[in-house]
Amino acid sequence: MRNRHPNCQLADIISAFHKDIPAIASNTWKARTLYALMRCRTAEMGGHIDRCDNPDCNKLHLSYNSCRNRHCLPKHRDQGHLRERWIQNREKDLLNASYFHVVFTLPDTLNELALTKPAMLYHMLFQTAWSVVRDFAANPKLLGAKTGMVSVLHTWGQNLSLHPHLHCIVPAGGLTPSGKWKASLSKGRFLFPVKKMSTVFRARMVQALREEKLLDPKTAKQLFSKKWVIYCKKPFFGPKQVIEY
Repeated sequence: MRNRHPNCQLADIISAFHKDIPAIASNTWKARTLYALMRCRTAEMGGHIDRCDNPDCNKLHLSYNSCRNRHCLPKHRDQGHLRERWIQNREKDLLNASYFHVVFTLPDTLNELALTKPAMLYHMLFQTAWSVVRDFAANPKLLGAKTGMVSVLHTWGQNLSLHPHLHCIVPAGGLTPSGKWKASLSKGRFLFPVKKMSTVFRARMVQALREEKLLDPKTAKQLFSKKWVIYCKKPFFGPKQVIEY
């Protein structure tokens, strides 16, 4: 039987030899990874307080935040294996092309619906976001080709507040009806006009909510009065970075 020390974490081991990191790491990327793992789940990453609402418990527990690096050892081993397998499978799907990182964010007006009917709302979010990307790509004035998208839902922000948003990677081009690859007309500067995408995204999402009778007139008016945010930027380190994130 192996001896295990439950109080010894990976961060402790790296910290003990942190002065040797510049010599051990063969490049800056590996050095950044080691430094991230060293700070992982320590006070340097900040933390949050969890409280048990059970009347018989009502205890407070301090948890330090993760570094979010893909090489970080997860607390739940099965979840870590599934995550790594998903990353590897998605990397196999990547084309030999440039990609854009696109984020579709729902306004906080829909937070109550996100808590009461999450499955229905998030299903609409996936469908609507894809319809926007698909139709903008099919527009001959913008691209005139068939594109694709890999997307992942994040329901919480970094400060652990409810913040539903969809991270997507979209190739900077697509296939024409004749089966030939056509690069983005923007030449890498942007994917599609973000303001127009935001307007269409808002209209289609509100329409979908209305069809399911999930909106009253007052809430619908509030949604149209808000600016819906779409972030779109070419990943600095390539699409693999976005997949790992």
